[in-house]
Amino acid sequence: MSTPGRGLHGRVLDTLGPAITAGEYPVGSVLRTDELAQRYDVSRSVMREAVRVLESMHLVESRRRVGVTVLPEREWNVYDPQVIRWRLAGADRARQLRSLTVLRSAVEPVAAGLAARHATSGQCAELTECALGMVANSSGHRLDQYLFHDVAFHRVILNASGNEMFARLGDVVAEVLTGRTQHDVMFEDPDPAAVTLHVRLAEAVRERDAGRAEALTREITVGALQELDILAP
Repeated sequence: MSTPGRGLHGRVLDTLGPAITAGEYPVGSVLRTDELAQRYDVSRSVMREAVRVLESMHLVESRRRVGVTVLPEREWNVYDPQVIRWRLAGADRARQLRSLTVLRSAVEPVAAGLAARHATSGQCAELTECALGMVANSSGHRLDQYLFHDVAFHRVILNASGNEMFARLGDVVAEVLTGRTQHDVMFEDPDPAAVTLHVRLAEAVRERDAGRAEALTREITVGALQELDILAP
């Protein structure tokens, strides 16, 4: 689905980006802007704008008299939310989910411990509200509604850590959680134990118990990895 507000170059990106990340254009392939503009039935200026976006993600490199060259995966900005979304839509989804969930397991427990020390009263209230929203939508196959509150919950944790590097990972975590839901790497209803852990985590942050907050978050991320073992081995 094309992202609203991005116009014609967005439509091009929504096709060309996933094709590159899926390996349909092998590393070193040279793409001609004129040919691409014809293929996608857009102007050269629109195609150039799309290429500029792909360059900003380090998926391609544009050089005069050479063309647009597809770069190796090691060059890609793998933290870009759009790149994550494209990769999760491809055949390599299981590996991507595992890689991103391992990243979460390394970062979020520390962020939760910091959140217990630094969260404002407003952020504590937000966490509780999000946790209650997760509980309210944890049965009856309401995964989209559950996802909304789940994403918001983890954004608050990362922001409340007071660490700007962790906070910037909010979009990454949002893409992981969204990808699990959109690509059916979730049970029909969330694991009740996982939902309860989120409620307890909100309480630990509110009570300024950093050790418990970190331990509970580690338990949440370990559970997410175990779900992948079952649903996306």
